[in-house]
Amino acid sequence: YLSIYLSIYLSIPTYLPIPFYFSSCDSPLVSALPQSAFTSSSELSNSHGPGFAKLNRRDGAGGWSPLDSNKYQWLEIKLEQRTEITAIATQGRYGSSDWVTRYFLMFSDTGHNWRPYRQEDSIGAFSGNSNADSVVMYKLQQPVIAQYVRILPLDWNPNGRIGLRLEAYGCQYKSDVVGFDGSAHLLFRPDPSVTPANRDVLSMNFKTLLNSGTLVHMEERSGHTLTLELFRGKLLLQLRKGRGSSADFHPLVSLGSLLDDQHWHHVSVERVRGLVNFTVDKNTQQFQLPESWSHSEINEISFGGTSAAGLQKSQSRRNFHGCLENVLYNDISVIERAEEKQGNVSFTCTESIDVPVTFASPGSFLALPWVSGGESVSVTLQFRTWNKAGLLMTFDLQHNAGTLWLYLSEARVRLQIHKTGRIMTDITAGASLNDGQWHSLELAVRRGRLAVTLDRTDSSTASTSFPVAPDSQLFLGGCPDTEHSSCRNPFSVFQGCMRLIRTDAALVDLIRVQQMLFGNFSDLQMDMCGIVDRCSPSRCEHGGRCSQSWSTFHCNCSATGYGGATCHSSIYEASCEAYKHKGNTSGFYYIDVDGSGPIKPQLIYCNISDKAWMVIQHNNTELTKLKVSSGINQHLAHFNYSADVEQIQAIITQAEYCEQELSYHCKKSRLLNTPDGAPFSWWVGQSGEAHMYWGGAVPGSQQCACGLQENCVHPEHFCNCDADSKEWSNDSGLLSHKEHLPVRALTVGDINRSGSEAAYRVGPLQCYGDNSFWNAAYFNKETSYLHFPTFHGELSADISFLFKTSSSSGVFLENLGIKDFIRIELSSPTQVLFSFDVGNGPLEVKVETPSALNDERWHHVRAERNVKEASLYVDHHPGAVQKAPADGHIHLQLNSQLFVGGTASRQKGFLGCIRSLKLNGKTLDLEERAEITPGVTPGCPGHCSSYGDLCQNHGSCVEDHSGFTCDCSLSPFTGTFCHKDVSAFFKPGTSVTYTFKEPYELNRNVSAQSSSIYSDLTLKGENVSLSFRTSQAPALLLYVSSYYREFLAVLLNRNGLKHVRLNIVDFAILVNSAGDTEISSKTLEETTFVFFLGETSEKQETKTFPLNTQMHLFLSAESGEVDPEIARLNALGFTGCLSVVQFNSISPLKAALLYPDTSPVIVTGPLSESSCGSSLHTNPYAAETTHSLTDHVGSVNTGEPIVNAINSDSALIGGVIAVVIFVSLAALAVMARFLYRRKETFQPQEPKAGKTDDSPETPFNTDPNSQSIISDNQKEYFI
Repeated sequence: YLSIYLSIYLSIPTYLPIPFYFSSCDSPLVSALPQSAFTSSSELSNSHGPGFAKLNRRDGAGGWSPLDSNKYQWLEIKLEQRTEITAIATQGRYGSSDWVTRYFLMFSDTGHNWRPYRQEDSIGAFSGNSNADSVVMYKLQQPVIAQYVRILPLDWNPNGRIGLRLEAYGCQYKSDVVGFDGSAHLLFRPDPSVTPANRDVLSMNFKTLLNSGTLVHMEERSGHTLTLELFRGKLLLQLRKGRGSSADFHPLVSLGSLLDDQHWHHVSVERVRGLVNFTVDKNTQQFQLPESWSHSEINEISFGGTSAAGLQKSQSRRNFHGCLENVLYNDISVIERAEEKQGNVSFTCTESIDVPVTFASPGSFLALPWVSGGESVSVTLQFRTWNKAGLLMTFDLQHNAGTLWLYLSEARVRLQIHKTGRIMTDITAGASLNDGQWHSLELAVRRGRLAVTLDRTDSSTASTSFPVAPDSQLFLGGCPDTEHSSCRNPFSVFQGCMRLIRTDAALVDLIRVQQMLFGNFSDLQMDMCGIVDRCSPSRCEHGGRCSQSWSTFHCNCSATGYGGATCHSSIYEASCEAYKHKGNTSGFYYIDVDGSGPIKPQLIYCNISDKAWMVIQHNNTELTKLKVSSGINQHLAHFNYSADVEQIQAIITQAEYCEQELSYHCKKSRLLNTPDGAPFSWWVGQSGEAHMYWGGAVPGSQQCACGLQENCVHPEHFCNCDADSKEWSNDSGLLSHKEHLPVRALTVGDINRSGSEAAYRVGPLQCYGDNSFWNAAYFNKETSYLHFPTFHGELSADISFLFKTSSSSGVFLENLGIKDFIRIELSSPTQVLFSFDVGNGPLEVKVETPSALNDERWHHVRAERNVKEASLYVDHHPGAVQKAPADGHIHLQLNSQLFVGGTASRQKGFLGCIRSLKLNGKTLDLEERAEITPGVTPGCPGHCSSYGDLCQNHGSCVEDHSGFTCDCSLSPFTGTFCHKDVSAFFKPGTSVTYTFKEPYELNRNVSAQSSSIYSDLTLKGENVSLSFRTSQAPALLLYVSSYYREFLAVLLNRNGLKHVRLNIVDFAILVNSAGDTEISSKTLEETTFVFFLGETSEKQETKTFPLNTQMHLFLSAESGEVDPEIARLNALGFTGCLSVVQFNSISPLKAALLYPDTSPVIVTGPLSESSCGSSLHTNPYAAETTHSLTDHVGSVNTGEPIVNAINSDSALIGGVIAVVIFVSLAALAVMARFLYRRKETFQPQEPKAGKTDDSPETPFNTDPNSQSIISDNQKEYFI
């Protein structure tokens, strides 16, 4: 039971009263060692010595305890030889209150240059004991090969001291080693009598202190070579084609980083035909070799380097200096074979002892005494870091001559000498020194010359008129944080590693410093370099570029199409359907069909109407004509699409419906050779299979559309072209079987006979619908939930969904592990909570919204957790971000089912709808699970409450099972969201007349329904709006007449648009009443017209005027007569653009342009739809100026109920109202929208008293032959 438990939960400690043994490499390694194998930093007494630190032993004082309990103590064990270590176990000191609660575990081959063991590539600390007797054991996720083991206590029982007993488990490790000094190499030739295998495997371990050198050079019989080379601490696999000096290396792949750390690293190259798996330590990359290498035979392999000629072609241009271990080629031990031949190599691994030191924290510093009294000064060291800035060295000069600072600034070394606030010396050297490589630095002062030299080549010098020598101490990396210290650091602290520190050519013994026998230090990690490459492997996804500092990394996601801390989440929508529901109209959009998945975004055209079509073009969508060519029996066409195969397949799978036009035009050219012959033509679909049916037919039918519909020209055939007619014919239709689309290739036959002609067309692939976008489930019980397989988001997890509810709280989803978990819930009506635990303790991310979320509207939730941070976003509200702990656990380990809409405990369940649930870009099919789950219903209606606002210009939202549509029938606009204006440019001779039904009094033969429609004759308001653009003034813009001899007109005065924005009296409303003038006057005195006036690109102004004071009223008592002023302006005609015309609920211009056959309109002269009314800058009539009446124009505050104009009539409309837009001779002015408002919801502005200077006494010129041309810049106005 215990063995199974440990093998499953490797990161969980196990408490055992006795030693525990694993099944294979599990022998105890410490208990049999002599006391001399144990050393420590100090000991409390002889009976507390390190030799008593054996698990379950009670000798001495029952374990090891140091003299002082602080973070600089350590316990070290030397094993008998290099050993494979698989587990570690700890105990406190027997019978005491002394135990370690947290510690570092370190390994070494030499007792120097220690390497910390890291869990999950970031965690170095192990949790220890909670009492003195229990055993806490860890099985190492990756076994370690080492001879030395060191424990560094980090925390201990606060009521006791450091106390420790331990055991390590493992087994003997067999090692064959070969050493190279940078000049020798080992040659190996495979046995030529052995048949070459399809699989070659080369594996080895290596270690080195130098960052460049050739490890392996493989040559095949044709002369091609494959080289494994260490360059700047990374391994490069390179290919060279051919022999000779002209053959160059071509890098194939790079892997690994910081491999010059004098620790063992594993590398393997596995080739299976042309496919190569390249592995360095735990990271693998796969790539394809050129075809010439797929079946090549290796002739010889050179280890440790190659000839001088070969080195000249390599990156490093040097042989390898270091050690190789257990070199195997196809299971043959290369080192054993080489030992037999006694080649020019050493079969031992000689290592230099370099003691590095790590400055890891802001409080780190190293202080060294300065004892030299000579005139010259020399300080040298090597350093490596990722930071661009940090103090390297500082000291006060002798005789109070100032202070010297040597520091990194913008990845360059800079030296400054300050004295009394003045900079006496300032020099820089080097560049790009934050690359993680070792760099040598020398500060030298001789005879008044000061020099700073980087990497032995880049040197900067300066002259000094004063002696430059340390006063008493030299500080490296930082300064002590004490009031009495003379050291000051105005710069950033240094975070990185140093080694080979020399003062006046004498090497500083850092081991003595560690033993506190020389110098002083704080927060240093001695005898190790703790640098970590956080960009290898890169945690930046989707091609994000990784950069780093000492403690963190950053991902540059620009130009990737992804965002977030690790470039994980797509910034684009997954379909045109999603763009439509954001209010977007037709156009090109980037589509990321799998969100954060591996498929890249693709630029696709979205044709957004009632349905949102994705249109994927290919290289030949035009009609292609074929003619007889001698010797050619078939024509083969291949189609290359704008999206790759993986993208197209995902789009088709996700879409609700797809189609592709396939047409064939023929003249004496048969197609499928029906009914019984072998097809002459066929097409190839996505799987590469040939299909013998044509557009409009069903798969496998070997028919065309006419055959399926039984309407072919010749019924005995199933395709029109199969009749072999000498006249042109065609077979066309749509292919809509998604599993076969798209058309990848087309083969056309029967084109080699005399007189044969043919043409084909393969249209673009078109798909609409998004099965994931509308996939929803309704949870109607608090105890109900859906369950799915475990969510795997170990390093990156993104979750997105939409919800709507009336409940105040509920869990959206939950997934549990042993300790880890992830959960998203509505914790209150205004708060969404994202909580999780990856082993660092529970963390929460909350988003508070200003308004309640339980409003039965759709709300969008996006949560992401990665190795850097966790974030949560709700709708468009500001998001919340929670940074991940530095060097904490990073793997999310879950093992239970994923619960949606509830929890495993059936508590805090969610009541409402969840839609479009995606985890790491994959959509969960909620509807499929809901079909079989009690308390959950598939689908969720009610989309207009959330998306109805997308319908503009008084379009109405209409519910659909999967979404909604905008009904624009009562709007003068058209388009998907009633956003597109309907415009026409009128020329002389063009007019539009819209005729209403006669009223009940004038036509008593109508039906009862018509009678009810016209029964209310008391309405005193009309709603009119229009937009216009013209360069003509004066002009008649609008004319409305009725059967009751009433009319309404809007005119433009002689000044045209010069004052139209600011002076409303440039317009006049004319009302003619055939009734009692006194009664009409009384009515008009109580009536107010409201005009909204302004340019389309500006904020519109509102002007309110009583009719009897500001509007010019023209009365005519004679029936059938037109007012003389209107007649004169009518004679001038009108040239310009009119758009978005509406009269009450009628849109006459829209009816004339879009529905001329079904609307009561009369069009005289040429009329066609134009974009002249659009506010786009590229307008064809740039010389004109545009004006318009807005949606709210002419609202009449009469106190009467507002009735739709279709259902009732008013005294003004009467029966037949002719709305004529006067262009040239008698163009009838177009209707404009007039929106009725109730008195209680409309508050008119106070009328302005008096007459402005911009209001002429007679607003319209009485000379019909006089016109004024407007010269202002083209603008568009709404009235």
